[in-house]
Amino acid sequence: MDFEVLKERSARKVDKIDTGLVRSIMLDIEWNWRLIGIKGARGIGKTTLLLQRLKQLNLPVEDAMYASCDDIWFSEHRLVGLADAFSKRGGKYLFLDEVHKYPNWSQELKNIYDDFPELKIVFTGSSLLEILNARADLSRRAITYNMQGLSLREYLTIETQQQIPLFKLDEILNNHTEIAKSLVESFRPIRYFGEYLLRGYYPFYRESEGLYYQRIEEVINLMLYIELPLLRKIDMSYVFKIKQLLQIIAEASPFVPNVSKLSERIGVNRNTFISYLYYLHESGITHNLFKNVNGITRLQKPDKIYLENPNLHYTLGLSIPNKGHVRECFFLNQLTYKHQVEYADAGDFKIDGTFTFELGGKSKNPAQLKKTKNSFVVADEIEIGTANRIPLWLFGFLY
Repeated sequence: MDFEVLKERSARKVDKIDTGLVRSIMLDIEWNWRLIGIKGARGIGKTTLLLQRLKQLNLPVEDAMYASCDDIWFSEHRLVGLADAFSKRGGKYLFLDEVHKYPNWSQELKNIYDDFPELKIVFTGSSLLEILNARADLSRRAITYNMQGLSLREYLTIETQQQIPLFKLDEILNNHTEIAKSLVESFRPIRYFGEYLLRGYYPFYRESEGLYYQRIEEVINLMLYIELPLLRKIDMSYVFKIKQLLQIIAEASPFVPNVSKLSERIGVNRNTFISYLYYLHESGITHNLFKNVNGITRLQKPDKIYLENPNLHYTLGLSIPNKGHVRECFFLNQLTYKHQVEYADAGDFKIDGTFTFELGGKSKNPAQLKKTKNSFVVADEIEIGTANRIPLWLFGFLY
């Protein structure tokens, strides 16, 4: 199959891509760097991001092209061969999607970086992709970004067709009343917030509304049955045990793991059990929360385990999820993207080692945090807060 076929496919994809919503990560990436990696769970929009960036560059396909590493073209050709052919035709920007599906990807990317200094390469891969521990260490050459699903702000941008600003955490803490008042003039946050918690995290929520949760299940199964065996060398016979563990976590999220009892229940030893917890976290299905994040190792038991995003509560749970658990899941998901979140003795979460947050409903009383410095109550079902009482929905505007 000729190299020209890849060029034609790239041109068609870029031409058709919708740029109605450009994700906030687009502004965070240092696009001038020569080797950029973008990691993230399946279905959260990595391919769309690459194609949108190519459309922004507005260059002919001879200068800037896209290729997916699971394309049949690579059954007979190598990445290095693509880079060589592209470079000889004057290519400048090579965007490679799903590199984890290409054998020996790290070694060939290293060779491309070293042998073709005129090329800028951007690659995407699974959330399980290891840049540092890959066969060829790319950590000194590549800068890597982690991508999440839609924030509440991005979801609102789609639903309201408005350009909605994002805010830094210190802006929300210091000026949340004024910010909330300005936003409430444009839309009713409580209505959209409830819809987002149900079905708004994955960008494909509009494509097949009736099949949304089925598609999420398919994403999870691909992670468990394909990516874990491929990228973590998990024996397929153990995948069922990991899925069994995930169901236990989903039913009790936030989940406080009893390692001895649960490892015995699913028939694995302690270290294997904790490794499973770590793999689920890496996959972007769960989130492991620790009281002290300094010095955390892969074999350290988390203090609590949450599902990674609120939509998973409605996908994996066998019953209607607890409102309080969904609130905490949302807050953790939106804050961990750019901040360090720890389990707190007083309150629910400690952010960046400084701020303590207690979550609850609209009547949540802040009395228990009176002796805690830099503490805030995060209240659901209110549009506008006062003093140290902040609406929960407002934390969906951080990215």
